[in-house]
Parts: sequence; structure tokens; C-alpha cells
Amino acid sequence: MPRTTSVSGIEVSVDHWVGGERLASDATFPDISPLDQQVLANVARGGPREVSAAVDAASAAFPQWAATPRTERAALLHAVAEGIEKRVDDLALVETLDNGGLLRSHRRSVIPRAAYNFHFFADFLLQLGHEDFETRGHRNHISWQPAGVTAVITPWNAPLMLATWRVAPALAAGNTVVLKPPEWAPLTASLLADITAEAGLPPGVFNVVQGIGEEAGAALVRDPRVRRIAFTGSVATARAIGHAAAENVIPVSFELGGKNPFIVFPDADLDLAVRHAVDQYDNAGQVCLAGTRLYVADAVYDEFLERFLQAAAAWRVGDPRSEDVDMGPQIHPDHLARIDGYVRRAKAAGATVLLGGGPHPELGGLYYQPTLLTNVADDSEINREEVFGPVIVLHRFTDEDEVIRRANDNIYGLAAMVFTGDRSRAERVADRLVAGTVWVNCFYVRDLRAPFGGARLSGIGREGGTWSFDFYAEVKNTVTAPSGWLIKEANGG
Repeated sequence: MPRTTSVSGIEVSVDHWVGGERLASDATFPDISPLDQQVLANVARGGPREVSAAVDAASAAFPQWAATPRTERAALLHAVAEGIEKRVDDLALVETLDNGGLLRSHRRSVIPRAAYNFHFFADFLLQLGHEDFETRGHRNHISWQPAGVTAVITPWNAPLMLATWRVAPALAAGNTVVLKPPEWAPLTASLLADITAEAGLPPGVFNVVQGIGEEAGAALVRDPRVRRIAFTGSVATARAIGHAAAENVIPVSFELGGKNPFIVFPDADLDLAVRHAVDQYDNAGQVCLAGTRLYVADAVYDEFLERFLQAAAAWRVGDPRSEDVDMGPQIHPDHLARIDGYVRRAKAAGATVLLGGGPHPELGGLYYQPTLLTNVADDSEINREEVFGPVIVLHRFTDEDEVIRRANDNIYGLAAMVFTGDRSRAERVADRLVAGTVWVNCFYVRDLRAPFGGARLSGIGREGGTWSFDFYAEVKNTVTAPSGWLIKEANGG
């Protein structure tokens, strides 16, 4: 009998979803809420057996799903999106209890964005195409053919939204999917499986195997029947996945870490820059796109710092279910210890703490203070490695060439933020920064038609719009001679 758990009155299956049915495992793992470090659920712990069953189901379902007309696939994906929209409140609450993100953010933007991912790629599928063109009278016709079984492995900082960002285009392209959700926040993936079934997605088209990365994830990326691997997470894990994928020559799409520069020039709107700079603490700093290397021009440094500290002091840390709270807890004790280790070593190396600097003294638990450090060397650990917590390092700079050189002096290249009142400078600096996305006088404005991905160790490939279909599909060119068969037909052939 399928096993479920009640999460604040919401029933969630703790079993896998394979071939349109729930599948149990002999072993389980505890899913702990970051709010109080209590066990939310004991979740089925999959491994090679469960992964093989899921890939079996996905492989069996692939031919029919690949042959399903675009209009029918799109209608089913819209139905999934509508199912998410109907359960926004349930999904938001479960996600908050599971990963500690703000409930109001989950309700108002994060979960609705998960639904929009399905709506967008369903619509984009119907308009996907390329104009035919001629080569010496021959017609070239470009088409996107389904590739096969897609493995999707997602992180814990926005589990449902980041899963749908990969799952939706893979399904739209005609692939079947095996999703391995994060072990620290797996529950909304289980609810998504229920939603896909209610929407009428055929059995085996979408599957979920829960488990530990080294067990379920490793078995999934090693399976030679998998034809695409989409992963969001750390560089270290991507290296391991890349080795496994290379054995079977499986294309990969990696969105990895970031240590993003946030640059404030003397002519910037300081109120705007400060507001966005403080917003880098959003989601308790557990955002790969966050601008955690803050560079402020000498001419406005003191004024910017005064305004920043005043704005950051107003940030409220606490229970993420409260409407008046701005930042919740870290996801897991191991992660909080990792963040604090970075800060402790930075302080020992001479960094000055301007704000925060450790676990929250009143709240305890997994709550960490928004932290601002200065007197940090460019080549220091805290300035070069992704902390993935509410920790920003502050630098001052003198001129444009200097700040561009320092901003680019990093192994990552995911995003960058530039604040200036000079359009020509904005264009000049954006062109020289090494980053997959540059935001000018704004942050986190995302259009799913645009390419998204990172340079250097921030990832491989781009997704969004046509770029997603280029990855999840086999792109084919059919070249046809001018009229050879027409001559045959005219002769009665």
C-alpha cells in the first residue's frame, strides 16, 4: 500500500513515482525541516533497482510520447500548469516547511513560476520552427526530434521551480523524464507527480526517484538508456556526472555555482543600488545568482555603506511562514556549518565584520545573520568560493578598468550586476564582463525566451526558448533536391 505523510495537513506520498504508480523501497531517509530540525517524513530511499525501474518505464513510454502530436503534448503540459496553479497554497506551504524559504515568496512568485514554466514551453513548442532556406536550389528544412529519456537532477534551494525549469522543456520536446529531487527537500516533487497524473500525462512519461545523490543520482547518470542529463548544483557533483555521461556520450546541461560581482559606479542611483544589494540576502543567500562580491566606487563608498547598513538592519530574520519576515533559516545543519566555517576563516584571516558574522544569537537553530565583510583580499577563499549563504564581501574600487579586471578574476561566470547612470558605460562594461547574464540597474529579471546559463565553471550550455529545445531534442536538417520526384510523378512513376 502506498505510504504517505501529513505535512501540516497536506498528504504527501513518500514513495517513488514510476510508470504511473507508487513504488516503495526497503530503505528510507529522514527529511528534516529547517524550521525546527524535526523530521517531516521518512522518504523512500531509491538506488539502482528503483532507478532501473524508472528508466524502464520512461523508455517504454518514449515512443508513444514522442509520436504524440505537438498540440496534444502542449495541451497536457498546460493541464499540468493548471494543476500547479490549483495547488499553489499546498505546494508553497510544503516547500517552506521542506526548505525554509519564505512562504509569501513561494505563494506569490516561486510556485506560480513553476506553473509558468509549463505554460511557456507548451506555447513555445507550438511556434518552434525555422524558416526553410536554399543551397544551390536545394531546400534545407530544420526540425527538432525527441531525443529519448532525460535525467533531471535538481537542487534544494528552489526545488519545484528549478525542477519544472528542466522538466517542462524536456517533456515539450517529446522526451520522457526521470527526476531525482534533492534529498534535503524532496516533497514537492512527489506532489508534482500527483499533479501530472491528474493532468492526464501517460504512465512512464514522468517519473520521480527519491534518494541520495551518490546512490540514486549516480545510478541514473550511468544508465546508457538515458539520452540527456540536466543538472543544477555544485561543480564537484557536475564533474562526477560529466565523467559518467562521457562513458555513454550523453549530452549534458549544467547550471553550477556563481560568485557574482555587483558593481556600483559613482553615477548610480544609490537608492536603487542599495535596495538591490540588500536583496542579495534573499532566500537566506541560498541563490546561485546572488551578487556576493560587492564593488563600490570610492566616490560613493561611504554613503553607499551607510545606506546599506541602515537598510540591512531593517531586515527581519525568523519563521518564514510569517508575512513580516524577510529571511528564514539555512536548509540543513551541515550547510550552516559550511557557511559559518567560511566566515570564521575569513575573520581569522583579517576580515572586518560590518554586519552579522555568525549564527543568529537570539533565534539559534539554523538561522544565520545577514553578514557583510570588508578588508577581504581578492585572492582570499571567501572572495573566490561560493558560500551560498547570506554573506557579502564589500570592496571599493577606483576606475572602470580596475573593477572589470577584479570582477572577472574568478573561476565562475554565472551573472553580474552593474549600476550606473551612464548608458554607454553600461554597455561597455556589460560587454567586457564574463557572465552568462548581466543585469544593468536591475536584478533577476528573467524572460524564458532568453538564453540562460553560465561561463567558465558556472556551467555548460544554455537553456530558455529555442536553446532549450536545441538541448532536449535532436536537431535535424533535411536537405531536398529541387524537384527530382516531381519529374518522376509527371512521367507517371
